[in-house]
Order: sequence, then C-alpha cells, then structure tokens
Amino acid sequence: MNKLLMHPATKPVVFLLCLLPFIRLGYGAFTDGLGANPAEFLIRATGDWTLRFICIVLAVTPLRVMSKWNALARYRRMLGLFAYFYVVLHLLCYSWFDMGFEWGDIAKDIAKRPFILVGFTAFVLLTPLAATSFNRAIKALGARRWQMLHKLVYVIAGLGLLHFFWMRAGKNNFAEVFVYVAIIGVLLAWRVWNFASKRKAKSSVGVAAARGGEKPLRTTG
Repeated sequence: MNKLLMHPATKPVVFLLCLLPFIRLGYGAFTDGLGANPAEFLIRATGDWTLRFICIVLAVTPLRVMSKWNALARYRRMLGLFAYFYVVLHLLCYSWFDMGFEWGDIAKDIAKRPFILVGFTAFVLLTPLAATSFNRAIKALGARRWQMLHKLVYVIAGLGLLHFFWMRAGKNNFAEVFVYVAIIGVLLAWRVWNFASKRKAKSSVGVAAARGGEKPLRTTG
C-alpha cells in the first residue's frame, strides 16, 4: 500500500476525489439540481464537507500508525487545505445568499447569533493553519512552534461540532450530529491513548536504563 501511495499518479487522483463535491455542487447549481432551496443546500453542503474533511485530516495519523502506511502523511497537507477550501466556500455562500455581501449586516449577524460566531471563529483559527501549511512556513516558524500552532485543529474540530449542533438544534435534528461527535470523539480518544502509551513506554525505558546503570554492591570477605 505504501508503494501505491507513493506513486506519482496517486496524488492527482486524490486531489480530483477531494474536488468531486465541489464539481457536483457546481453542476447541480447550473442544472437546477439542488432542490427547492438551492441557496440553503449550498450553504449546508459546503459546511458539511468542511466538517467531513476535518474528520479525514484527523483520521490520517491514527490510520497511518495502525496500518503502517507511512506514506499517508504526504496527503495530510492537501486534505487540510481542502478543509479550508470548503470552509471558505461555506462562508462565501452564507455571505452571498443569506446576507447579499452586506458586510455591516454580516458583522452584526456574527455578533448576534452564537452559532455563526462559533463557526466564524473556527474559520479564523483555520486560516493560519492553511497559511502555514507550506515548507517555507515550517522552516520560518520552526518545527516545534509549527506543531503547536497546528494543534489548533482540535479546537477547530470542537467549534465545528458546536456550530453544527446549534444549526441542527433549530430543527431538532441531531442524528448526523451524533455521528460526527462519535467520529471525532474516537479520533481524539485515540490520540490521548497513543500519547499516554508513548509516555509510559518512555518512562519504562528510562527506568530500565537507570537500573542497568546501577553498580552492584561490593562485599568484603
């Protein structure tokens, strides 16, 4: 599998697969195939795909570690940028179809409605992650600071879930919310378990090394 993932043709294929939702939505918009309320459909669909790509990004590391498919790491950056691509589309659809690009009204709406404020906060936090997902940014920030910055993805995932929950609460429809909560919960729980396991293993190695370095007591006859 690693060999397939490293093949030069695989990355363009993954790129096209990530672009398929956008193509489908564009085709539906031009052919009147988005239902009775296409504006609402576009706003919700782009938001759904943002959350899905966040789940996919969070799934890369557990899948890579458990399957030993180390080549998966080379796709994480692309997947993260697609998450940002869809959240930008989500914000544009809201700004255009709901608010008519009236920036004053948009600012008031963000301040007035908590679920929009939460969603906008997630977008703001995701922006520096997208802006620093390049090799030059990693070198400029340093690996340690870059890794700390990109841990914001966990906060973003939580805010995305809260935004989605509040949006669905208006129609008392929580089925999909529970699915995303379960998926993200499992992915975050795995990270906690993996961190604890590594720390325990490191501690055990340290104790063993310390014991190995002890000098035996000398006895005199």
